[in-house]
Amino acid sequence: MNAEKFITSRKVVIVGAGDVGSTFAFALAQSGLADEIILIDKNEDLVKGQVLDLVHGQVFFPTVSINTGDASDYSDAGVIFITAGAAQKPGETRLDLLRKNAGIIRSIMDDIVRQESPGVVVVVSNPVDVLTHVALSHSGWQREKVIGSGTVLDSARLRHLLSAYYGTDVHNIHAYVMGEHGDSELTAWSMTNIAGIPVEQYHRLCRPGDDWKDKKLEFESCVRDSAYHIIGYKGATYYAVALALVHIAGAVLRGQNSVLTVSVLLEGEFGLRDVCLSVPCLVSGNGVHKILESKLEKGEMQALMNSAAVLENAIEQLGAG
Repeated sequence: MNAEKFITSRKVVIVGAGDVGSTFAFALAQSGLADEIILIDKNEDLVKGQVLDLVHGQVFFPTVSINTGDASDYSDAGVIFITAGAAQKPGETRLDLLRKNAGIIRSIMDDIVRQESPGVVVVVSNPVDVLTHVALSHSGWQREKVIGSGTVLDSARLRHLLSAYYGTDVHNIHAYVMGEHGDSELTAWSMTNIAGIPVEQYHRLCRPGDDWKDKKLEFESCVRDSAYHIIGYKGATYYAVALALVHIAGAVLRGQNSVLTVSVLLEGEFGLRDVCLSVPCLVSGNGVHKILESKLEKGEMQALMNSAAVLENAIEQLGAG
């Protein structure tokens, strides 16, 4: 990665004013991280309504300017989050939807490139790993500057489950979900620890009567299927993902060098090339400052390879369209 160049602008542009984009703007406004929040959406009435609703609460959160915007706002943005995307219609295949959303991402990236934006681009729209690859390849930018939200939320879900099960503060738990933000993701148990104690050892200390292998599978299944459950209950996920995006924004705007499992283009790391997926990275003022090529167990490495193959196939299908 290139030498760090810290972002000086605390202006955050959010492209897409739907559930995820607007909830993120709401959470970001309360964080005090941004000086200016810009919402952009093709639905002018929706974005005006979202901004008006947000600014009416300004008396209750730190001082921040919140406005509707357009492509010119990319020119001085510190971070640009892309949450825009089309919803799947009846009779439409997942590949049809992917091609449609890839077109949306390319159009947005064209505007960002034209404005010579200095900001870091964070793709949030799903399928996030494939669309991050689309955004990066289409823009021609350096890989550290165009990343995806990846499995930051999945890793948070895992930490929540471990916290609830062991009765331990979630902030004392370090755990990482890697690979695709989707069904082929994997949990890096070899990197998981609670208060510095490897998780399997911690399990034997706290829950010696429960089978560790069975519990691991249960945790993995719960994390992988979390979004399906939430969507089944209420139709969409947006609160936790908004908070995950605030965390990413903070890492960039404050130059924190936070370890986050964002989706990044691999160029030989973990033996993989030309695929975007989530691995632990130091995220700071210029996006991904360093990819942490940690040593995985043999089974975990194979699972990461399998996840990469799923994403490579999707990229190939998209390219053939």
